[in-house]
Amino acid sequence: MALKKNKNTIIYILLGVVALLLIFAVYKAKTKTRGEEVQTEKSALRNIQETVEASGKVFPKTEVKISSDVSGEIVELYVQEGDSVRAGQVLARVDPEAYNSQVERAQAGVNSSKASVANALSQIEAAKAQKAQTEAQLTNARDIHKRNEKLFKEGVLSQQDFESSLTNVRSLESNLKSAEANIRSAEQSARASEFQVRSAEATLKEISTSLKRTTIYATMSGIVSKLNVEKGERVVGTSMMAGTEILRIADLGEMEVQVEVTENDLPRIALGQKADIEIDAYLDRKFKGKVVEVAHTANNLVGSTGTGVVNLTTDQVTNFVVTIDIDQASYASLIKPGKPYPFRPGMSASVEINTKTLENVVSVPIQAVTSRERKKEKNQGEAKKVSQTGSLDDDIMEVVFVVMPGDTVAMKEVKTGIQDDEFIEIVTGLKEGEEVVTGPYTAVSRKLESGSAITVNNDEDKDKNKKD
Repeated sequence: MALKKNKNTIIYILLGVVALLLIFAVYKAKTKTRGEEVQTEKSALRNIQETVEASGKVFPKTEVKISSDVSGEIVELYVQEGDSVRAGQVLARVDPEAYNSQVERAQAGVNSSKASVANALSQIEAAKAQKAQTEAQLTNARDIHKRNEKLFKEGVLSQQDFESSLTNVRSLESNLKSAEANIRSAEQSARASEFQVRSAEATLKEISTSLKRTTIYATMSGIVSKLNVEKGERVVGTSMMAGTEILRIADLGEMEVQVEVTENDLPRIALGQKADIEIDAYLDRKFKGKVVEVAHTANNLVGSTGTGVVNLTTDQVTNFVVTIDIDQASYASLIKPGKPYPFRPGMSASVEINTKTLENVVSVPIQAVTSRERKKEKNQGEAKKVSQTGSLDDDIMEVVFVVMPGDTVAMKEVKTGIQDDEFIEIVTGLKEGEEVVTGPYTAVSRKLESGSAITVNNDEDKDKNKKD
């Protein structure tokens, strides 16, 4: 009995083990994944907006730098940073004492030159009077000589008296020529003195202008956006070099954003393109703008030494400055009493420039498109084929994996177009409604090939979206 009981126990144990093995085998068969687990999405018609993102700073559309034309000490400063000013308003004064003395000295020079002119004119009059006197004497001497000549022929006048009369005539003729030369010399002296007067007057005008420039005026209406000096400081004039910048006046009613765009993005940017602007000071707002200027020269083309030597190295990113006007209507709600200017020069900003928009184009999620190396034909006569555009085909092609009946995929080559943050345009190679593999990344980028078995599991994405 005991032996029989032991045999039955062993049989039951063996049957239990077999049953467990069968249950495990069935469970494993049911839970076994047939192929690579993937997520999919159907291609669809969507509107795609291609953008270029860049960052930069806010600047006034119009801003002028005010510098002193003359050197000296600031003796009066009538404005502070943030003050509103109007065109022609007095902003500051430079010490005028040195220029006052220069004006007085220049005025004295003008008066001296005018006195020289008057003296030269009097010399002309004196020379003319001398000439008239000499002419009268010469006329009288010639009449006397004619009478003496007649008397000499009649034998009444001696030879000595006749020659003395002739000598007197010739002497007076010489004196007349000398008087005429004196007149010409006096006229030249007067003309030179007139030139000296003009020179002295020009010097006086120049010094007077410098004296006027000791008073500094506003060249436009706006806000004093920056004040660089204090009363009592000395400034350098701009007559011979870059002078001291005293302050800046800006029109804060019209603002713009200047951003740096890489050379790769620059060909897609054109004047008039719309842009969305985010300013760090207003993170919950987006402002509208428009591209108004695109630089033609890279902002890092010239060497840092400022010598004009072009930097030809390629180890730095080449950027171009793009200017975008901020639409006033997009921030009108921020303008309030006591706060008419919501933006300040130098605020940080980021922009998205809408370079191209397409409507109702076939598109798929960006992660659905990957690249594969193009397989060469065994009997290919040429190393590479020439495409319709005339360029050689690349060894790399863009592909998507389309879900096929039987839980497999087919690799299709596609040609892509523009893209936004989520979707990319499919120009050729895919139709609307075809289901493509979108993830995981490792499967799309490396594992999948044409004919690969897959298991579609889109519930994971839904759960993730709910959690997010």
